[in-house]
Amino acid sequence: MALLIITTILWAFSFSLIGEYLAGQVDSYFSVLMRVGLAALVFLPFLRIKGHSLKTLGLYMLVGAMQLGIMYLLSFQAYLYLTVSEFLLFTVLTPLYITLIYDLLSKRPLRWGYLLSAGLAVLGAAIIRYDKVSDHFWTGLVLVQLANISFAIGMVGYKRLMETHPMPQHSAFSWFYLGAFIVAALAWVVMGNSQKLPTTGLQWGILVWLGVVASGLGYFMWNYGATQVDAGTLGIMNNMHVPAGLLVNLAIWHQQPHWPSFIMGGAVIVASLWVHRRWVAPRSSQTADVRRRDSAPSE
Repeated sequence: MALLIITTILWAFSFSLIGEYLAGQVDSYFSVLMRVGLAALVFLPFLRIKGHSLKTLGLYMLVGAMQLGIMYLLSFQAYLYLTVSEFLLFTVLTPLYITLIYDLLSKRPLRWGYLLSAGLAVLGAAIIRYDKVSDHFWTGLVLVQLANISFAIGMVGYKRLMETHPMPQHSAFSWFYLGAFIVAALAWVVMGNSQKLPTTGLQWGILVWLGVVASGLGYFMWNYGATQVDAGTLGIMNNMHVPAGLLVNLAIWHQQPHWPSFIMGGAVIVASLWVHRRWVAPRSSQTADVRRRDSAPSE
């Protein structure tokens, strides 16, 4: 849980930095290429083939391509149509995607309690960020939802791989980032605009920070933390970036949130996490134990 909290704080700065200094100014495909390329370099020394099947390595590359490569390509395009606050608003369904996808990949019945706690987190984030949307509502909404689904598939896929085909996580992430880099490189070659490269030291600095810190270290900590908690907690924590992102806007750009909705929505998110950890997760564990006992062969 501590790693998820630290990463949430770390990522809170990314939304505003991208929206203020990169979106519409630097080619989005180049931004994605730089971000995942630098992250891949950070973990390149840990790239190992020995002791792992090509299928397993390919699966780790696939979840990296989904969680970072495709998700970033969609997200950076979405910033062309949305403000930072609108982008945050449209990410509130991610906990539902995480819960549903985890149950589907695990081939287990849908856990309605998990959907309830995730739904409370969605409600809290929506309370915080509900405001008048722009004329590009539908385009931005579709792009962000596709990015959310890609992110959820990659995150849940990584968690499942660590459960079924475990390997040292620093080695796993070297393949994870390699998969994302291949997607980003192909996108840049096919659709990139070499006329819109960074023109200031600040823009280059932001790309380096996003690649090395926010992506390289951030996603490693987030996915490592994801393997230590259940899918419901993971989904709820994913929505904590909404109040965190707003606080960054307040601290740096002095963009005042609507305090009543901010406090109310934040309280709902925290309450959803408390409800999940206090009642939903324990009940789910008890139900799973009963099912295992019932299905065990009698002597």
